Amino acid sequence: MTDPAEVPVNRVRWRKAVRIIRSLYPPIDLFEDIADPEDWPLLLSAEQKTNPRLMETIGNLDLVPPKRWVGGAGASYLMAPFTHASADRPSRFSDGSFGVLYAANRFKVALLETVHHHGRFMARTQEAPGWTSQFREIGLQVEGRLHDLRRNEKRYAALLHPKDYQAGQAFGTRLRAVESNGLVYPSVRSKGGECVGLFYPDLAANPIQGRHLDYHWDGTRVDLYRDAGSGDVFRIV
Repeated sequence: MTDPAEVPVNRVRWRKAVRIIRSLYPPIDLFEDIADPEDWPLLLSAEQKTNPRLMETIGNLDLVPPKRWVGGAGASYLMAPFTHASADRPSRFSDGSFGVLYAANRFKVALLETVHHHGRFMARTQEAPGWTSQFREIGLQVEGRLHDLRRNEKRYAALLHPKDYQAGQAFGTRLRAVESNGLVYPSVRSKGGECVGLFYPDLAANPIQGRHLDYHWDGTRVDLYRDAGSGDVFRIV
């Protein structure tokens, strides 16, 4: 069992990080339009009286400490991974009881990470071959002191297992308990690539929407992706 105290903490500063998310979720007005998060609780109280479904859109703000809320243009991309955490959607470093914002240090890494997880979903649900699910590329900046797993992959092999996330989820829970900001780690899907798992939204900034992407499922794997704007198709190797 890895002890958080034995893992080095280093400052990570990426000016061109990339995150790829599903396109079906629209921006959340509360996060986007109201620049000062201090106003959110009062506005929520008033809005809930006329819009009982509001919390389904916003999610659970209690999952994020108020001092770490972010607002303004693009804030939905930073807040939503945390306010919509769910036990139905565990990830490498969370059992779903808390949110994690995952991003990569470049586009290819983010692509291969999401292609892997989308392919697993398609195989599990036995989907027919074809173009599936629209995705959205988000460029953002990442900066913070993170627990660093990049220097000794053999030592951290259990945390970086390709299929079994149990050790990673337990470690993420321990990190949260000691108020870690999150992790930086070598990509499991793209050799030489790096990823971050951020535990709070204020560790990322300036999210900008990039391309819309489509993924092609051939019945066994995601083999192609398409730039929905230009129509250009690229093979995934």
